[in-house]
Amino acid sequence: MEAVGHPADVQASNSAPTVDVTPDLTEDLSKQLEDIISSYQEAEMPAESEELEEEAVTDIKEPDRAKDQKMGKKMLKGLGKEAMLLMQSLNKLGTPDQKLEALIKKHAELLEEHRSEQKELKMLQKKVLQVLKEKDQLQSEHSRAVLARSKLEGLCRELQRHNKTLKEETLQRCREDDQKRKEITTHFQNTLTDIQAQIEEHSSRNNKLCQENSDLAEKLKGLITKYDQREANLEKVFKHRDLQQKLLETKLTQANAMLKQAEDKDKLEKAHLLKQTAEAKLQVTLLKEQENDMKAQLTLYSEKFDEFQGAVSKSNGVYATFRQDIDKMSKKMKKLEKEANTWKSHFEGCNKALVEMVAEKALREKEFELFTLKTQKLEKLCRALQDERKNLYQKLQETQLTGAAEDTMTKEECKCLNKLQLVQNAAARVLTRTRTFYHITPILATLHWLPVKFSY
Repeated sequence: MEAVGHPADVQASNSAPTVDVTPDLTEDLSKQLEDIISSYQEAEMPAESEELEEEAVTDIKEPDRAKDQKMGKKMLKGLGKEAMLLMQSLNKLGTPDQKLEALIKKHAELLEEHRSEQKELKMLQKKVLQVLKEKDQLQSEHSRAVLARSKLEGLCRELQRHNKTLKEETLQRCREDDQKRKEITTHFQNTLTDIQAQIEEHSSRNNKLCQENSDLAEKLKGLITKYDQREANLEKVFKHRDLQQKLLETKLTQANAMLKQAEDKDKLEKAHLLKQTAEAKLQVTLLKEQENDMKAQLTLYSEKFDEFQGAVSKSNGVYATFRQDIDKMSKKMKKLEKEANTWKSHFEGCNKALVEMVAEKALREKEFELFTLKTQKLEKLCRALQDERKNLYQKLQETQLTGAAEDTMTKEECKCLNKLQLVQNAAARVLTRTRTFYHITPILATLHWLPVKFSY
C-alpha cells in the first residue's frame, strides 16, 4: 500500500502549474503592431501642408521672375531679327495705312501668343505644385514605410525567438511527460507483479490450509470411529465382566454350598478369582486412562480447528483490503489517463499554432517575392523612361538649329523637359526607396500631359 501511494505524490508534485509567459509576450507584440499601424496611418498636419505649399509657391515665383527678366532680355535680342523682317515686309507695302494695319495685326498676334503662353505657364505651375505635393506625400509615406518596416522586422525577430522558446518548452514538457509516464508504468507494473505474487502466496496458503483442514477432518472422523469402536469394545468388556461376575456369584454360591465339602478347593478358587478380579480392575483403570487421553486429544483438535477458522477469517479480511487497494489503484490510473489526455490535447493545440505560424510565414515570403518582382518591373519602366528622355533631348538638340522664331519655343520646351527630368528622377528615387508599385502609379497618371509616353 505504501509503494502504491508514493508515485501519486510524486506526480502531484511534478504536475504543479507552471507559469505561462506566452500571453504577456503576445499582448506586447500586438500593442507594438497597433502602434506601428497607427503611426503609419496618421495623416499629415494641415499646418505643415500649408507651410509646404507656401514655400513651393515662393520657390516657384522667384524663378518665374528671374525667368521673365531673362526672357525679356532674350526677346530684346531676338527682336532685332524680327524687326528687320518687319521692316522688309513694311518696305514692300506702299501706303502707310497698310503698314499700320500690318503692324496692328502683328501686334495682335503677338499678344494672343503671349496670353496663350501665360495660360500654359500657369497650368504648368499648377501641375508642378501638384507634383511637388505628391512628392512630399511620397517622401513622408516612404519614411513611415521605412519605420514600419524596421519595427515589423523587430517584431518578426521577437516572434521567431518566441517560437523557438515555445518549441523548446513543448519539447521539454513532452520529454518530461514521457519520462513520468514511463516511471508510472514501470512502478505500476512492479506493484502489479508484487500484488500477483502476494495473491499467489495467499492462494497457496489457502490451498495448504484447506488441505490441512481436510486432513484434520479425516483424522477427526477416524478418531471418532475409533472412539466409537473402543466404546463398543468397552461395553462388550463390561457386559462380559458382568456376566463373569454373575458366573462368579453363581460359582460362589455353589462354592459356599460346596465349602463345606471342599474347603481346600474353595480357598484355591477364591485366590484364583481374586487374581482375576484384580486383573479386571487393572483393565478397567487402563481403559479409563485411555478414555481420558482420547478426550484430551479431542479438545486439542477442536482448539486447532478453531485456530484454523480464525486464520481463514483473517485471510478473507486481507483479501477484502487487497480488493479495496486494487479499486483505489484503478481510480488513480483513470485520473492519470485523464491528465495524460489533457496534456496530449494541449500539445496538439501547440502543434496547430506552430503550423499556422509556418503558413503565415510562407504567405509573407510569397508577398515579399511579389513585391520584389514589382520593383524590378518599375526599375525597368524607369530605365525605359530615361531612354525616351535621352532620345527626346537629342531630338531637341537637333531641332535647335531650325529658326529664330522657333528658338524661344525650344528653350521653353528644354526648360519644361528639365523640370520633367527632375520629376522623373525624384519618382525614380522614390521607387528605389519605397520598392512598391502602388505609390508611383498616381504620379504617372498625373503626368499624361507631358510629351513622353508612359507604358504601364
